[in-house]
Amino acid sequence: MTDFAQAQAQAKAEGKLLLLDFTGSDWCGWCKLMEKEIFSQPAFADYAGKKLVLVRLDFPRAKPLTPEVREQNQTLAQKFGIRGFPTIVMLNGDGKPVGELGYVRGGPDAFISQLEHLPKS
Repeated sequence: MTDFAQAQAQAKAEGKLLLLDFTGSDWCGWCKLMEKEIFSQPAFADYAGKKLVLVRLDFPRAKPLTPEVREQNQTLAQKFGIRGFPTIVMLNGDGKPVGELGYVRGGPDAFISQLEHLPKS
């Protein structure tokens, strides 16, 4: 998803955590690696489908974004103090931060293990 408000409402309704992926999808090497090694893997997709609502907050250099999406992403980056990419911010359904991660070596299993150690509320 790219709409934060809609994603937060879904996370709250379904009792899931919200994963905010702050990324530079078309220029950030670590972001591309994370997409390839973790997010695009079936093990992560299966886990995410059960426990997470995913939000991509992209800061591309070449891909166009609508003004609304660009403003939303910038506002959220400021709110959560994002200083680099990729940054993963985990929120509960009420929007309270419960953890922050970056690139994790070891593929989807290592990343999921990190997520499992985060508080759930």
